[in-house]
Amino acid sequence: MNKRMIQMVAAVIVVVASLAFVKYQQISAAMAGGKSFSMPPEAVTTVVAARSEWATTLDAVGSIAPVQGVTLSADLPGVVDGVGFVSGTHVDKDQVLLTLDTRQERASLASAEARLELARLSLERSKKLLAQNAIAQSEYDIVSASYKEADAATQEMQAAIDRKTIRAPFSGFAGIRQVNVGQYLRSGDPVVPLQSLESVYVNFSVPQQSLAALHPGAVVHATANNGTIGPFEGRVTAIDPVVNDATRNVSVQATFQNPGGRLRAGMYVTVAVVVGNSDQVVALPTSAINYAPYGNSVFIIEDMKGPDGKSYRGVRQQFVKLGRSQGDQVAVVDGVQPGQEVVTSGVFKLRPGAAVQVNNKTQPSNSPLPRPEDS
Repeated sequence: MNKRMIQMVAAVIVVVASLAFVKYQQISAAMAGGKSFSMPPEAVTTVVAARSEWATTLDAVGSIAPVQGVTLSADLPGVVDGVGFVSGTHVDKDQVLLTLDTRQERASLASAEARLELARLSLERSKKLLAQNAIAQSEYDIVSASYKEADAATQEMQAAIDRKTIRAPFSGFAGIRQVNVGQYLRSGDPVVPLQSLESVYVNFSVPQQSLAALHPGAVVHATANNGTIGPFEGRVTAIDPVVNDATRNVSVQATFQNPGGRLRAGMYVTVAVVVGNSDQVVALPTSAINYAPYGNSVFIIEDMKGPDGKSYRGVRQQFVKLGRSQGDQVAVVDGVQPGQEVVTSGVFKLRPGAAVQVNNKTQPSNSPLPRPEDS
């Protein structure tokens, strides 16, 4: 019985030893394979860092206002007799835009002109009689005053007729008319907006601490609709002398030429006021920056050597100090030198020393003045 037990134990030990040896061989082979295994290179895009010239600017959001713009309205009440313009078209200065019914005023004018003529004849006769000493000076003065009174009444009726004729005070584009023939207008009722689009104002505000950098004549760049309209160049023409006590901002007005009338009153624009000399900066796409709480960094491609001694293209993580942004780009103040190849996409999947494969067929946006297609 004891001999049989010993044989069974010996057999178990042999089986266990055999299994352990086999497993040891498998683990050793796996470890050897792991040491020789290397991750495949990550596909990335790159850009060669270069210096760019960026002007020192103050950025703000402004709104467009017309240099000449008004909503024409009725001066006197009356019924619309005629409309002399088409909505949305260009009109010339002094062009008749609207006339009101003046039949009653013209009848009164004819009566006043008849009284004026009678007063003129009486005045001429009185002059002759006065020269002959046939009438007293006081009688002549009464006739002269009557003539002046008749003349004033005539001018008053003519002025009333003229005030019922609305003319364009300046050349510009008429908006959508708000009246129709036969409509009764009260005094002050709107007729049509009129805007001159040859030049426009851009009104914006800057913080009071930036006031010292501003001066009349400073160059201003403006774009609208996320950069799809513009850029336009204008100049600062007015700076409000009063600081808003609620916002501590200063109102600024710039004047822009408006070729083609692309800027319209009421539009919002992005404004950049040039306040200093241009700076030389290393500009990179914002997609190249690996933003992190412990510090922002980029990945620079260099030639490296692996554990097997072979050379490969890998990345080195470099912490950087960033400046201001402009369009798709950000200024790198410190950490990147011109000529270094920087990864611009795929930074989130990289680690220091990782192998990369550069494929620049499709590049991320890298424009200081981007024009989004879907904006």
